Amino acid sequence: PSLDPDLLRTFAVIAETGTLSRAAARLGVTQAAISLQVKRLERVVECALLERSWRGVVLTPRGTRLLAHAQRILQAH
Repeated sequence: PSLDPDLLRTFAVIAETGTLSRAAARLGVTQAAISLQVKRLERVVECALLERSWRGVVLTPRGTRLLAHAQRILQAH
């Protein structure tokens, strides 16, 4: 599937910051917008990418694999 670079960028920032709220602050959008982008990306790749907990988010194994691809795509973009 075609992966939107904006969704990949959001995903990478979430992985880097560890929380949706810190990612939202860094990207200058609301936490709700971040959540929607994650849901869109998870629909495209047809799997869960993040596990949410009271301390933030952790990448699933598939999320970890996607992050490596996302970083390469974003560097090339």
